[in-house]
Amino acid sequence: MTMRLCLSGVGKTFTMHMRDGTRLPVLRNVELAVSEGECVVLSGPSGVGKSTILRMIYGNYRTNEGQVLVVDGDKIIDVATASPRRILDLRHRVISYVSQFLRAVPRVAAIDIVAEPLKVRGVEADVARDRAAEMLARLNLPERLWSLPPATFSGGEQQRVNIARGLVTDHPILILDEPTASLDASNRDIVAELIEERREAGAAMLGIFHDGSVRRRVATRAIDVGSFASV
Repeated sequence: MTMRLCLSGVGKTFTMHMRDGTRLPVLRNVELAVSEGECVVLSGPSGVGKSTILRMIYGNYRTNEGQVLVVDGDKIIDVATASPRRILDLRHRVISYVSQFLRAVPRVAAIDIVAEPLKVRGVEADVARDRAAEMLARLNLPERLWSLPPATFSGGEQQRVNIARGLVTDHPILILDEPTASLDASNRDIVAELIEERREAGAAMLGIFHDGSVRRRVATRAIDVGSFASV
């Protein structure tokens, strides 16, 4: 299997600017790698730093030390030192992220939110909307909602829009932060099925799954983040 993602010696310390610059060490010496066709699950109690690892890979948080290496074609990019422009390019083409919360521009229709990652990659608008519609239908979001902005949707409906947006492309790396947290059992099964399909297609996935049944179904192996906690 080809490695797609590698963290080496990664550490993270937060500076609490509202607390006179107090420094709060969270992670140290994080070592992990994810290859194509894997779904690696981060385990450990709340607050141990699981989501922080995902956000460092996506470039939302900068690391204080170590390397976050991402394979981009024939190049290896260190997200820890990459420019904001390079990180944005990786998000468009290489790394897709599904968080617990939908963040979208107000008044934009749900179908356009889902189609947007495809259009950024050069897919024609009509084709992108058709693919977005297929994904929303598969996730059981009622068609009457597709043309509406999701600000007034229920938590589960917003999360299905979020998942559709994250999985509608064929990014080779997927970051999944509790993607099924707001879903009922039926929709959790659908999301697990979609993740299995992406894994079988060769995507390299790293995620957090608090739902035990989903975790057992999709995970190829688990990593205990507690061993990296800064104590």
